[in-house]
Amino acid sequence: METTERASTPFPNLPPVIESDDREYNDTGVPSTVAIAGHPLHPLSVIFPIAFLAAALGSDFGYWLTRDFFWARASLWLIGLGLAAGVVAALIGMSDFLQIERVRKRTAGWAHMILNVSILVLTLVNFILRLGDPASAILPWGIIISLIVGTLTSASGWFGAELSYRHKIGVVGAGSRRYP
Repeated sequence: METTERASTPFPNLPPVIESDDREYNDTGVPSTVAIAGHPLHPLSVIFPIAFLAAALGSDFGYWLTRDFFWARASLWLIGLGLAAGVVAALIGMSDFLQIERVRKRTAGWAHMILNVSILVLTLVNFILRLGDPASAILPWGIIISLIVGTLTSASGWFGAELSYRHKIGVVGAGSRRYP
Protein backbone atom coordinates (compact mmCIF):
# COMPACT_ATOMS: atom_id res chain seq x y z
CA MET A 1 0.00 0.00 0.00
CA GLU A 2 1.45 3.33 -1.02
CA THR A 3 1.19 6.37 1.16
CA THR A 4 1.69 8.79 -1.72
CA GLU A 5 0.03 9.28 -5.07
CA ARG A 6 3.30 8.87 -6.99
CA ALA A 7 2.95 5.93 -9.34
CA SER A 8 6.64 5.87 -10.20
CA THR A 9 7.78 4.64 -6.78
CA PRO A 10 6.41 1.17 -5.97
CA PHE A 11 7.10 1.35 -2.24
CA PRO A 12 5.71 3.31 0.66
CA ASN A 13 7.33 6.65 1.29
CA LEU A 14 7.93 6.72 5.05
CA PRO A 15 9.46 10.12 5.80
CA PRO A 16 11.29 11.54 7.62
CA VAL A 17 13.21 8.56 9.05
CA ILE A 18 13.51 6.73 5.76
CA GLU A 19 13.97 8.93 2.72
CA SER A 20 13.16 7.84 -0.79
CA ASP A 21 14.45 9.27 -4.01
CA ASP A 22 12.93 8.35 -7.38
CA ARG A 23 16.32 8.96 -8.99
CA GLU A 24 17.81 6.14 -6.90
CA TYR A 25 14.86 3.85 -7.61
CA ASN A 26 15.27 4.39 -11.36
CA ASP A 27 19.08 4.18 -11.19
CA THR A 28 20.86 0.92 -11.99
CA GLY A 29 22.38 0.87 -8.50
CA VAL A 30 25.80 1.08 -6.91
CA PRO A 31 27.92 -2.06 -6.64
CA SER A 32 29.54 -3.01 -3.36
CA THR A 33 33.20 -2.17 -2.86
CA VAL A 34 33.85 -5.72 -1.58
CA ALA A 35 32.69 -8.30 -4.11
CA ILE A 36 33.78 -11.46 -5.85
CA ALA A 37 32.90 -11.63 -9.55
CA GLY A 38 30.48 -8.75 -8.98
CA HIS A 39 28.67 -10.53 -6.13
CA PRO A 40 28.63 -8.35 -2.97
CA LEU A 41 30.04 -10.07 0.11
CA HIS A 42 28.31 -8.03 2.82
CA PRO A 43 24.85 -9.65 2.41
CA LEU A 44 26.53 -13.06 2.49
CA SER A 45 28.64 -12.27 5.54
CA VAL A 46 25.80 -10.96 7.73
CA ILE A 47 23.90 -14.25 7.78
CA PHE A 48 26.47 -15.83 10.09
CA PRO A 49 26.41 -13.33 12.97
CA ILE A 50 22.63 -13.09 12.70
CA ALA A 51 22.27 -16.88 12.91
CA PHE A 52 24.78 -17.26 15.75
CA LEU A 53 23.33 -14.45 17.86
CA ALA A 54 19.73 -15.55 17.30
CA ALA A 55 20.72 -19.08 18.31
CA ALA A 56 22.46 -17.67 21.41
CA LEU A 57 19.20 -16.06 22.47
CA GLY A 58 17.51 -19.42 21.99
CA SER A 59 20.13 -21.23 24.03
CA ASP A 60 19.84 -18.59 26.77
CA PHE A 61 16.14 -19.42 26.96
CA GLY A 62 17.07 -23.12 26.93
CA TYR A 63 19.26 -22.56 29.98
CA TRP A 64 16.59 -20.45 31.70
CA LEU A 65 14.00 -23.19 31.25
CA THR A 66 16.17 -26.23 32.07
CA ARG A 67 19.20 -24.95 34.02
CA ASP A 68 21.22 -27.44 31.93
CA PHE A 69 24.85 -26.25 31.68
CA PHE A 70 24.93 -27.43 28.06
CA TRP A 71 22.82 -24.41 27.08
CA ALA A 72 25.11 -22.00 28.96
CA ARG A 73 28.18 -23.39 27.19
CA ALA A 74 26.33 -23.30 23.85
CA SER A 75 25.45 -19.63 24.42
CA LEU A 76 29.07 -18.77 25.16
CA TRP A 77 30.24 -20.41 21.94
CA LEU A 78 27.44 -18.93 19.86
CA ILE A 79 28.09 -15.43 21.20
CA GLY A 80 31.82 -15.81 20.54
CA LEU A 81 31.20 -17.02 17.00
CA GLY A 82 28.61 -14.27 16.47
CA LEU A 83 31.14 -11.69 17.63
CA ALA A 84 33.88 -12.99 15.34
CA ALA A 85 31.57 -13.26 12.33
CA GLY A 86 30.10 -9.84 13.18
CA VAL A 87 33.53 -8.22 13.07
CA VAL A 88 34.13 -9.71 9.59
CA ALA A 89 30.71 -8.49 8.38
CA ALA A 90 31.35 -5.07 9.94
CA LEU A 91 34.69 -4.68 8.16
CA ILE A 92 33.07 -5.48 4.82
CA GLY A 93 30.12 -3.18 5.52
CA MET A 94 32.38 -0.38 6.73
CA SER A 95 34.22 -0.51 3.41
CA ASP A 96 30.97 0.30 1.61
CA PHE A 97 30.06 2.92 4.21
CA LEU A 98 33.38 4.74 3.78
CA GLN A 99 33.75 4.37 0.01
CA ILE A 100 30.19 4.92 -1.22
CA GLU A 101 29.02 8.46 -0.55
CA ARG A 102 25.40 7.52 -1.24
CA VAL A 103 25.44 5.34 1.90
CA ARG A 104 26.62 8.19 4.12
CA LYS A 105 24.01 10.57 2.65
CA ARG A 106 21.12 8.37 3.79
CA THR A 107 19.58 8.06 7.25
CA ALA A 108 19.35 4.32 6.64
CA GLY A 109 23.14 4.13 6.17
CA TRP A 110 23.87 5.86 9.45
CA ALA A 111 21.19 3.94 11.34
CA HIS A 112 22.46 0.62 9.98
CA MET A 113 26.05 1.45 10.95
CA ILE A 114 25.22 2.77 14.44
CA LEU A 115 22.97 -0.19 15.22
CA ASN A 116 25.63 -2.66 14.08
CA VAL A 117 28.35 -1.02 16.15
CA SER A 118 25.97 -1.14 19.14
CA ILE A 119 25.30 -4.82 18.47
CA LEU A 120 29.03 -5.59 18.38
CA VAL A 121 29.70 -3.68 21.60
CA LEU A 122 26.82 -5.38 23.43
CA THR A 123 27.89 -8.77 22.09
CA LEU A 124 31.44 -8.18 23.33
CA VAL A 125 30.09 -7.22 26.78
CA ASN A 126 27.85 -10.31 26.77
CA PHE A 127 30.81 -12.53 25.83
CA ILE A 128 33.11 -11.06 28.49
CA LEU A 129 30.43 -11.43 31.17
CA ARG A 130 30.19 -15.16 30.43
CA LEU A 131 33.87 -16.03 30.11
CA GLY A 132 34.54 -17.06 33.69
CA ASP A 133 31.23 -18.74 34.43
CA PRO A 134 28.85 -19.03 31.46
CA ALA A 135 25.85 -20.12 33.55
CA SER A 136 25.83 -17.41 36.22
CA ALA A 137 25.96 -14.59 33.66
CA ILE A 138 22.81 -15.65 31.81
CA LEU A 139 20.28 -14.60 34.40
CA PRO A 140 19.39 -11.83 34.29
CA TRP A 141 21.94 -9.76 32.33
CA GLY A 142 22.99 -12.25 29.69
CA ILE A 143 19.47 -12.96 28.51
CA ILE A 144 18.57 -9.25 28.66
CA ILE A 145 21.58 -8.35 26.51
CA SER A 146 20.73 -11.18 24.10
CA LEU A 147 17.16 -9.85 23.79
CA ILE A 148 18.42 -6.33 23.12
CA VAL A 149 20.90 -7.63 20.55
CA GLY A 150 18.11 -9.57 18.83
CA THR A 151 15.90 -6.49 18.70
CA LEU A 152 18.69 -4.26 17.40
CA THR A 153 19.61 -6.89 14.80
CA SER A 154 16.05 -6.84 13.46
CA ALA A 155 16.07 -3.04 13.23
CA SER A 156 19.49 -3.03 11.60
CA GLY A 157 18.35 -5.59 9.05
CA TRP A 158 15.46 -3.32 8.11
CA PHE A 159 17.83 -0.42 7.45
CA GLY A 160 20.26 -2.66 5.54
CA ALA A 161 17.39 -3.76 3.31
CA GLU A 162 16.46 -0.10 2.81
CA LEU A 163 19.97 0.54 1.53
CA SER A 164 19.79 -2.37 -0.90
CA TYR A 165 16.22 -2.23 -2.10
CA ARG A 166 15.24 1.42 -1.81
CA HIS A 167 18.58 3.12 -2.43
CA LYS A 168 20.09 0.36 -4.59
CA ILE A 169 23.40 0.21 -2.77
CA GLY A 170 25.49 -2.95 -2.87
CA VAL A 171 23.68 -4.35 -5.89
CA VAL A 172 24.78 -5.19 -9.39
CA GLY A 173 24.78 -1.92 -11.29
CA ALA A 174 26.87 0.83 -12.77
CA GLY A 175 25.39 3.82 -10.94
CA SER A 176 27.33 6.63 -9.32
CA ARG A 177 28.70 6.16 -5.80
CA ARG A 178 27.53 9.68 -5.12
CA TYR A 179 24.07 10.23 -6.64
CA PRO A 180 22.10 8.82 -9.54
